[in-house]
Amino acid sequence: MDNYILKHKKHFNLKFFVKNAFQEDVGDGDHSALATIPASKKGKCQLLVKETGIIAGIEAAKAIFKIIDPSIKFKTLKNDGDLVTVGDVAFIVEGNSRKLLTAERLILNIMQRMSAIATKTNYLQHLCNGTKAKVIDTRKTTPGFRFFEKWAVVIGGGANHRFGLYDMIMIKDNHIDFAGGIIEAIDATHAYLKKSKRKLPIEVETRTLNDVKLIVNKGGFQRIMLDNYSIADTKKAVAIIGNKYEIESSGGITEKTIATYAKCGVDFISVGALTHHVKSLDLSLKAIK
Repeated sequence: MDNYILKHKKHFNLKFFVKNAFQEDVGDGDHSALATIPASKKGKCQLLVKETGIIAGIEAAKAIFKIIDPSIKFKTLKNDGDLVTVGDVAFIVEGNSRKLLTAERLILNIMQRMSAIATKTNYLQHLCNGTKAKVIDTRKTTPGFRFFEKWAVVIGGGANHRFGLYDMIMIKDNHIDFAGGIIEAIDATHAYLKKSKRKLPIEVETRTLNDVKLIVNKGGFQRIMLDNYSIADTKKAVAIIGNKYEIESSGGITEKTIATYAKCGVDFISVGALTHHVKSLDLSLKAIK
């Protein structure tokens, strides 16, 4: 099983996901397959690439087919993260024909979206070449599908931000405003962690250079976010922060501006569009003789 699945199995149950997906799609039966194909019929299918991009979801497909029917044979021809083009075959599966067809749409829905995200991530990370900036995702994901979307970012050469609300404290603008100020929010966070006996990384969002100046000597956190900063202010903030903390740029950064932000010396650039604004890569699962 892929290391990514093992790493996140505590918070994502692949078997449960497949069960829910089939409940939604299959219901009381795939009656098209049941009506047309004998129960004992065996067959082969290939995952055909119909558009150039970075393929993602092959290991996910392999794991899902194993859940559906452990006897299904899976032959990998391309690996997650490979550049593929029209006409390439990513894998071949062989087994019960009914089960292959029933699984078809689930596999394609996952892989087409994952491949789109991996392709977008790879492109944006390529634009940052020559800098230390790493492209990372956000929590702007599809409910119930975050695991696959964040996995695709990693396959595309990016990295994950926090996976959810549980694995990192991120003090954002609303937390700061409700807490009464940025220093107050940091102090309250440390009091909470001490009381709850938790150890979590902390990131603090800043909206102005004055925010940066207020907290840079305060300490007690690992990363400073520069939210919706101009290029000029990003450079100033990086100079103020130096090497004391990790620096993340965020907010409205596009493929036209990402390289310029990366050259400012930030460590991370978070891009919500990686997961909420992509067009699925065209793939198909076709029967072969």
